[in-house]
Amino acid sequence: MDKIKSNLQNMVLVLTGSALICGGLLAYMNNLTKPTIDAQAEKALNEGIAVVLGGNAGERLAEPETVTRTIDGKEQTFTVYKMQNGTAVQSTDPNGFGGNLKVLVGFNAAGDILGYTVLEHAETPGLGAKAGDWFQKGQPGCIIGLNPGKANLTVSKDGGDIDAITASTITSRSFLRAVQQAYKTFSDSYDGQTGATTQHKCGNNETENEQEQ
Repeated sequence: MDKIKSNLQNMVLVLTGSALICGGLLAYMNNLTKPTIDAQAEKALNEGIAVVLGGNAGERLAEPETVTRTIDGKEQTFTVYKMQNGTAVQSTDPNGFGGNLKVLVGFNAAGDILGYTVLEHAETPGLGAKAGDWFQKGQPGCIIGLNPGKANLTVSKDGGDIDAITASTITSRSFLRAVQQAYKTFSDSYDGQTGATTQHKCGNNETENEQEQ
């Protein structure tokens, strides 16, 4: 068998053939692993929804609803999950100290916050990264049980009801904006028909000093 001549044309053919083979293998592996990856993502999402809805979301009442709204001149996308025992809303504020801060917030039928989890952030480790815990039940900035339509969910430095994370006011503002926008999206999805009196479930919280990051 004659040896393939080493010239530009043959080199291009060999490289093209290699690229096609590699691309085909990658596509095959992607199709092979995609169902597993999708199943894991769905499981993680369902677990997150259960957490923010008090541990028991119940059955899904409808397919997830994607909502696009214009906020401060920029389009932002929200996802609404209507469940048997409440509604979870995924919301992102782009103005965190390190960039996007994405949260999943659970509401009951009255619009009271049942729980939340931080899905994504780029905040300072040890400071802004505390958002995942700081606003939980029993913590200094607790928002659980509050209704954003009635309570002033801004930091106390800005005249609001919530204690900011110590030395992380920027992150706190971003987090609370994300929660407020989640509530707005939730409220709009039910045509604003949220009622009932809110009972704050946090107990007595100590006020913390606030500083800019």
